[in-house]
Amino acid sequence: MPLPETKFAQSGDVSIAYQVLGQGPLDLVHVPGLVSHLEYAWEDPAHARFLQRLASFSRLILFDKRGTGLSDRITNIPTLEERMDDVRAVMDAVGSQRAALFGVSEGGSMSVLFAATYPQRVSALVLYGTIVKRWRLAGEQAEIQTREREAHYDSIRKEWGGPVDIDSWAPSLAHDEQFRQWWAKFLRLSAGPSTMINLYRMYSEIDVSDILPTLHVPTLVMYRDGDLGFAEQGRYLVEHIPGAKLVELKGEDHLWWTGDVDSIVSEVQEFVTGERPTVEHDRELATVLFTDIVGSTKQAAEMGDRRWRDLLSSHHSLVRKQLALFRGREMDTAGDGFFATFDGPARAIRCACAITDHVRHLGIEVRAALHAGECELMGEKIGGIAVHITARILSEARPSEVLVSSTVKDLVAGSDIRFEERGIRTLKGISGDWHLFSVARSERHEPPP
Repeated sequence: MPLPETKFAQSGDVSIAYQVLGQGPLDLVHVPGLVSHLEYAWEDPAHARFLQRLASFSRLILFDKRGTGLSDRITNIPTLEERMDDVRAVMDAVGSQRAALFGVSEGGSMSVLFAATYPQRVSALVLYGTIVKRWRLAGEQAEIQTREREAHYDSIRKEWGGPVDIDSWAPSLAHDEQFRQWWAKFLRLSAGPSTMINLYRMYSEIDVSDILPTLHVPTLVMYRDGDLGFAEQGRYLVEHIPGAKLVELKGEDHLWWTGDVDSIVSEVQEFVTGERPTVEHDRELATVLFTDIVGSTKQAAEMGDRRWRDLLSSHHSLVRKQLALFRGREMDTAGDGFFATFDGPARAIRCACAITDHVRHLGIEVRAALHAGECELMGEKIGGIAVHITARILSEARPSEVLVSSTVKDLVAGSDIRFEERGIRTLKGISGDWHLFSVARSERHEPPP
């Protein structure tokens, strides 16, 4: 899917970057949290799917708030009123007379202010993980709170450029190396450290509690039960907004496009359209196989380009033949490695064994790794943590070895496949300890005729 075109609306003297996608019957304005970056957000597959889901039932309007992302940088700390006016400017630019607002995190408070100020332009208000007011402390507790905030600001100054605050924003992905790298770059592109600190200072002063009783638009409030500070705020919102509906979701991530995203999108769709979407199965249990040629770089240099290409062609043909015999699905081929999935772990093991045995006839050795887990379906591709785990297990495999996780070993209990202990390992970028096993060579089987 091509990226939506980025355009600019004028809000006073400031240019606000925005995008529009989808052709649904209603307009939905996504009001982001502290920082955003319209174009780089699409580089995270989970974020892209989240936006595409919203656009499947709406004309989705996205924008970067002043001072962040692709919008004009500013030197002052923006007021809530100025940021609220950015919503109006973008709606005017795209010809939206009336829209539902989906305000997330800090974007929720400015959505509240907009809905109270322009109720005729808001068909519905959806608030996720919204801060409505900061609880005022006194005495020693206030001093402690101030010191903690200043310490946080110091850590931003020192650590900016890396995955700052990922443990708070997305604890479920805190050890996912790919997401950590994306998050770090997302922050760098969205704002500089000084801007981020200024935004946090503004965030700490937010208080729209007095206007909550004046809201007279249909309002949905959502939060995740493990996102503790925001859960408390959510309950306050429902108590003070007339007729507001509350939905408590499971999870601890504050980021709205991580964790159980489907539940969030389904609630939004039902609330603004009156129709709950049909559940699409976008996850499945699969056994993931990774293989690669041992010492490929050295061999390629020794053989020369033409002979190496011929060898790779023979290797690929052999691997694909075994995948077909054992009903494996080729997902990707990168250089000398294969990524495939199976709907049965025993067949996956036998296929991996057949590959490592048969490639010896080509004068090369291959190593293989297997793990079984829930995978995300992304069109014809598959992704998710199970894929990352398998790739990390491969790095622990020896030449001609088929190395498997304890999950795979347990799933084939009762079969004639035997294993040898390889011990407990720590996998780079993956949390926890992993018990690995090698498929015993004496138990290997030839592929069926």
